[in-house]
Amino acid sequence: MEINELVQRVEDFRIARDWKQFHSPSHLAAAISIEAAELQEEFLWKSPSEVQSKIADPVQKVAIEEELADVLILALLLAKEINSDPSQIILKKLEKNAVKYPVEKARGSSKKYTNL
Repeated sequence: MEINELVQRVEDFRIARDWKQFHSPSHLAAAISIEAAELQEEFLWKSPSEVQSKIADPVQKVAIEEELADVLILALLLAKEINSDPSQIILKKLEKNAVKYPVEKARGSSKKYTNL
């Protein structure tokens, strides 16, 4: 499914429930943060091997996917609210990051661009 079709499905879901009234940009940004914390909670205090086991377990993986879906849905709604095309803003950010993190300096490094 194309991203624009996905955005429309999310928008249709919202319209059917009359939820747009609750979705100001600031509320959506807060909701993204809250849902991201719920996603993070799925991994809290887990060792790397425990995380891998959790991902390998179909039931536990669904819980992770549902939290991730909540974050993505809210991000798509926020993009819609601020009249931004998700594809375009992602591509612009990748271009900017390519300059900040050139392959020859950033490959295999977790350093922030100011420390490369």
